[in-house]
Amino acid sequence: MTDQPHPKLDELIAVLARLRAPGGCAWDREQTHESLVQYLIEETYELVDAIESGSRDELVEELGDVLYQVIFHADIAAATEGERFDIEDVAAHMTAKMIGRHPHVFGDTAAETAQEVVALWDDLKAAEKPHRTSVLDGIPQGMPALALADKLIGRGQKVGVLAADAPAVVPLRDEDELGGLLLAIVSSAKANGLDAERALRVTLRGLQDEIREAESDPFDAGVVGTARS
Repeated sequence: MTDQPHPKLDELIAVLARLRAPGGCAWDREQTHESLVQYLIEETYELVDAIESGSRDELVEELGDVLYQVIFHADIAAATEGERFDIEDVAAHMTAKMIGRHPHVFGDTAAETAQEVVALWDDLKAAEKPHRTSVLDGIPQGMPALALADKLIGRGQKVGVLAADAPAVVPLRDEDELGGLLLAIVSSAKANGLDAERALRVTLRGLQDEIREAESDPFDAGVVGTARS
């Protein structure tokens, strides 16, 4: 029995280190955090495809590609002045974060339902990041418009800009029906010479302005939330 609990993972880390070492691969040695962003995005989308419609082997492959990106960035950091952290530091930070965010598992806090866990998570996250003064802080603006919309709707509900219990404007039975509706909307936009992605992003910028206004004046939040619900 090996003394290494994860020999294949250690081997992958060693392969990356060899590629970036003197005498290894010139391309790998030249990469930076910034130059790898395009590959991280591409590999992430490929992983999403594998999750949604791929086989077991495709899922293994794409998870490996994303894992390799994490190891790559950590190796770059280990050799970069001012950063000087490695994959062990990344793992240690994540372990501490997950233990800290789950006091209902690793401590004495009670959280029996998924909703209670989410509320607890939000409270702990707010305590960890006191510099964040808005519910919008930390949301990547480069997210695809639909994913960004979903995230912003949740944040808008937190501050009362959108009513959490408002009835659905468009009743839907399932995601098949939703997908068809979204496709029809995009098709109609294209037929009319409109950019659906840009249109949604413009609307979302307006929603974010409303959320920030509501945060600066809590009294208005209820008024706006009623108007938009």
